[in-house]
Amino acid sequence: MTRTAKTGLEALLTPEESVLVLIDHQPYQFTNLNSHEPTMIVNNVVGLAKVAKVFDVPTVLTTVIEERGGYLIKALQDVFPDQKPINRTYINTWEDRRVVDVVEKTGRKKLIIAGLWTEICVAMPAIQALGEGYDVFVVTDACGGVSAEAHDMAVRRMEQAGVVPITWMAVSGEWQRDWARESTANALGPVLQEHGGASGIAFAWELQLLATPTTDGAGV
Repeated sequence: MTRTAKTGLEALLTPEESVLVLIDHQPYQFTNLNSHEPTMIVNNVVGLAKVAKVFDVPTVLTTVIEERGGYLIKALQDVFPDQKPINRTYINTWEDRRVVDVVEKTGRKKLIIAGLWTEICVAMPAIQALGEGYDVFVVTDACGGVSAEAHDMAVRRMEQAGVVPITWMAVSGEWQRDWARESTANALGPVLQEHGGASGIAFAWELQLLATPTTDGAGV
């Protein structure tokens, strides 16, 4: 059973309750990623990682047999340059006690997961952690499978178990919650501009408009 409400304000994510686990964004997994355009997954997971850093959300990086499957992609490793990913042999990340120990030490129960592939290395830990008392959120647009069907079936299976699907920009919105929180808003803006696609472009345009003087010399 999950610990918190599925509706109401308490169902939304907060930085203080969240812990992020990023699973196996490695070259080997990308070579058979067919559910999404690979560059989109790179963009989204790096954006998600940067947002986690803005909000000081503990983030666990993992790889599987990296000596054969490749190191974590550079763009993601660069977000946490001093953090060594936990390299494991278990297909199911949640069966590796080192990963679970790191998560448990945070004391946080809203577990956010993204990884490759959705149907295996995301679904397995998500379903297991759910059964161990965590509220599990899977960032579907920072995940991918070997086919569109594989990804879709994995999301459906996890939903039936009680996992909450979410996107990376929705995570950022729930963590920010109020644009008056300038301490994080000022750092979040550049991340959205770089990784938010058309939303990032529109945000940059809005900043331009706000900075444009009116005919009397005042700002907009």
